[in-house]
Amino acid sequence: MTSAYPITLTDEQYALLEPLLPPPAPCGRPRSVSLKRVIEAMLYVLITGCPWRLLPHDYPPSGTVYYYFQQWTNQGIWKQIHDALVAFVRRDAGREATASAAALDSQSVPTAVMVNREVGFDAAKKIKGRKRFTLVDTLGLVISVQVVAASTPERQGARQLLSRLDEERERVPRLHLIWVDGGFSGVGFIEWVMAMFYWVLEVVSRPQDAKGFVLLPRRWVVERTYGWLHWCRRLNVDYERLPCSSESFIYLAMIRLMLRRLA
Repeated sequence: MTSAYPITLTDEQYALLEPLLPPPAPCGRPRSVSLKRVIEAMLYVLITGCPWRLLPHDYPPSGTVYYYFQQWTNQGIWKQIHDALVAFVRRDAGREATASAAALDSQSVPTAVMVNREVGFDAAKKIKGRKRFTLVDTLGLVISVQVVAASTPERQGARQLLSRLDEERERVPRLHLIWVDGGFSGVGFIEWVMAMFYWVLEVVSRPQDAKGFVLLPRRWVVERTYGWLHWCRRLNVDYERLPCSSESFIYLAMIRLMLRRLA
């Protein structure tokens, strides 16, 4: 049955995505399911927020879809696909394939009642759940994301994200400047980042006399990225048992956005 849902991938979008998907295993039972339909089922879960077991029957079985999602999460496939598409989008926009500047911020989201790993209370936002530390380039495309307990302080979460990114430094050979808000400006932290990673943190602070919403230079791009993620109901509440699954859904949301831009 042909799906009529808005998340259906066009032939042009899937032509961009297909070469980036892992090939079938060299041994074992031949692959009998359409990966295009599997990915469309994942996008259905992402956009609607429905449980895996409530997938419409015109998609492959929910167990099969979930199997692929978890396998590709464990193998780092989502991040590989995402990073390849980021380079395509940046070149299409007339930019270098990798970013030289980025913006870093965090966002706290509530967790579902059955989630109990890496869950904490963000006293500032009054939210019990998880916190997403997100580094984006000047186009708003994700460079790296780290999902932790919402009780994690800003500088501690930034240390985790930047340390992870440092292990993949070949992905960001040109990066030298990162814009942050005042929550990341603790004593010694900016100096620590410079000494450890040779990246410069520039604090973009909110004017002290400002009232209401203020559009802050440079930092607004990461806020816009969070706005894009909010179009996906699965990301408005964290339903995932493990933080790595939450990160995979964020990468999947950005993959969908980039495919729509490119095709």
